[in-house]
Amino acid sequence: MLNRMLNRTQNYILSAPIGGLNQRDGLDNMSPNDAIVMDNYYPAETKVCLRGGYKIYALNERNIKVETLIAFHSPLNKRIFAVGNGKIFDATSANNKLEKEGLLNNRWHYVQFRNRLIMCNGVDEPLSYFQDSDENWIWQETELQGDNLDKSMLCDVTVSKQRLFFIEKNSLNYWFSEGVGEVQGNLNKVDLSLLTAKGGYLKAIACWTQDGGQGIDDLTVFITSEGEVLVYSGSNPSNSDDWQLKGKYFISPPVGEYCTFQYGGDIIVICEEGYVPLSTVISLPEGQNGKVAYSDKIRGLVLSRIRDNKKLSGWQGIIYPRGGYALFNVPVRSRFEQHVINISSGAWCRFTGINSLCWCLFDGRLYFGSSGGVFRFDDGYSDNGLPILGNVHQAYCNLGITGLKKIQMLNPRTRSLSSFALSIYTNMDFDDNELDYIENLGGSNGTKWNKYKWSSTKNPIGTKWETLRGHIRSQWIGNSATGFKASLVFKTKTKGNLIEWYNTGFRFETGDGIV
Repeated sequence: MLNRMLNRTQNYILSAPIGGLNQRDGLDNMSPNDAIVMDNYYPAETKVCLRGGYKIYALNERNIKVETLIAFHSPLNKRIFAVGNGKIFDATSANNKLEKEGLLNNRWHYVQFRNRLIMCNGVDEPLSYFQDSDENWIWQETELQGDNLDKSMLCDVTVSKQRLFFIEKNSLNYWFSEGVGEVQGNLNKVDLSLLTAKGGYLKAIACWTQDGGQGIDDLTVFITSEGEVLVYSGSNPSNSDDWQLKGKYFISPPVGEYCTFQYGGDIIVICEEGYVPLSTVISLPEGQNGKVAYSDKIRGLVLSRIRDNKKLSGWQGIIYPRGGYALFNVPVRSRFEQHVINISSGAWCRFTGINSLCWCLFDGRLYFGSSGGVFRFDDGYSDNGLPILGNVHQAYCNLGITGLKKIQMLNPRTRSLSSFALSIYTNMDFDDNELDYIENLGGSNGTKWNKYKWSSTKNPIGTKWETLRGHIRSQWIGNSATGFKASLVFKTKTKGNLIEWYNTGFRFETGDGIV
């Protein structure tokens, strides 16, 4: 009898879900290395890691709602400016120096060109930050002019072919510097209404550096609110011999005030079909952009968020080289979440608990603005002193055997800075049970455990998860679940702890009579 029971016992090792979040495929068709839910755990190439936390950096005591962060880098002057409550602050240090006040709009677009900032927002007069002849760094209204130009209507700015290009608010007009390299002086206007078929207004202008740098292959791209894309070669819109329309294309309508950003030699567009690379979508028929979107694997999540929240402020994409990922900020009613892609593997996850109104990369570090001030992200392992909630539901897997099985034990292999409380269990055959977190109240120097008895018959899902600092920990935990396919649930509520998850061992019984 004993031998027959042992013969039915099987072991199986399942990799942690490095394939990332999957909101596209059916539950029965996902790769076992994917995840149905993946909140605050990041899919690296060989492991899954709890995301970094954040700390207050500036403006905490002033109760400022920071809606724009501006990075400025010059050889002798590096600054991060925060805009909120109608004011501009220097948030580079704890001094929080007030730079300018009396602003009507806190959402600004900006570029750095010839060692100065040029900023506009479609309401206030455009501003410039630069070093004057006395070597003082000052703010002043831009010295720009043009025939029938209302400077307060300039709502976006970019640099292409060493010229400033501006968008005129709620129109299909753009303005450009008359001379190459000019940061002040005359602007000329171009009306694109004769070239567009769907109307609307200009949403974005971008420089498409196809070779990843700056050169003769660079193109200037105009994107309208209706998804029309006009691509020009050349450098001088005033000269028909040096400014040619290379093509007109259609994508789905762009979403948000900051709907484009550059990655490598491509332009990423946040649009109604997801997060798409311009180089690929312009060659497809309209309505098929979603098939090549970077966000295709999380299509269900992205499309639902865009459908319900596309008119809200806060949509933004940014590359974080230090972390190896791109982050898309997504407003969801009164809160925010972030859709994050590993730019090496293409695996996705979601960050929660970060109420970020805007993001900025400054001196290689990632910062965000919120109602509580300016925060530095990926700094420590708590959310400004609060726990980080990590929740992963791995895709359903038959554990290598198609028949009925009873899972008796689990062995997650992890590495961490200190002990943590782990809630781990299996949902069987497409159940979606969501059990509570087991809280680790301690920091990196100590742990205070809750009142339940660990890994007992009454509490089989909770365990006090010990650690060997710097080493991978392996420990079998009791589990009791019967079915054909299992989804492993891995949940943590910690602060002050880095957690890395490599794989999970399963021990289960197969055969007749196991129910």
